[in-house]
Amino acid sequence: MNAPALVFENLTLGYDRHPVVHHLKGDVAEGALLALVGPNGAGKSTLLKSIAGELRPIEGSIRRCGDVAGRFAYLPQQSAIDAGFPITVADLVAMGLWRDVGLFGGIGRTGRRRLAEALGQVGLEGFERRPIGTLSGGQLQRARFARLLLQDAPLILLDEPYTAVDAQTVGDMAMLVQRWHAEGRTVIAVLHDLEHVRQHYPEALLLARETIARGASREVLSIANLERARHLAAAFDEHAPVCHRHAEAA
Repeated sequence: MNAPALVFENLTLGYDRHPVVHHLKGDVAEGALLALVGPNGAGKSTLLKSIAGELRPIEGSIRRCGDVAGRFAYLPQQSAIDAGFPITVADLVAMGLWRDVGLFGGIGRTGRRRLAEALGQVGLEGFERRPIGTLSGGQLQRARFARLLLQDAPLILLDEPYTAVDAQTVGDMAMLVQRWHAEGRTVIAVLHDLEHVRQHYPEALLLARETIARGASREVLSIANLERARHLAAAFDEHAPVCHRHAEAA
């Protein structure tokens, strides 16, 4: 068994003190390839945001351990990026080098070589000067994966990485994810295509505001577990009381 990369300790997450993920416990081992699955509104993206440090817990904690303690790469949903922003593909991808060069440093010869290699690995050779607004959805996602390559992180977080992209891009980027896994990196992805999860992800965590099942993907994604997740998600009360312990602390 590998050492844990992440540890969830009675983790409760939410917005305006209304819980979205309840009392999550457990860990994710170093080198895991884990799919987060569940109905819409189940808390999957919320959990990923919290792992990335963008959302503070209401209760409990997340611990990033070992190599991942200070180094991770996060790919939010594609809708989070403004494709009309006036930057080039090279500008977007080069953001992956900021840890090495700083926010205002030049990338230099080595950085340019790494950038070109990353673009080549995602099939975007020659796209450096293209404005991102001219890219298709699949091309833009390839550029965002190239940025992840430059971050060279031991923990990679992917939020719906294959939404609204073509089948060829899905296949190519899935191969890249498998390569990261083979390199021993920890990869956690929010995914909706359950057959893709069964084929490519050895582990799955099924959420519906709380943990429904965790373990081998083909066992987790049973009809009974999926029905229970749908039932709990449908029964969730959007007007439930706030977490009073947090309200008192605030």
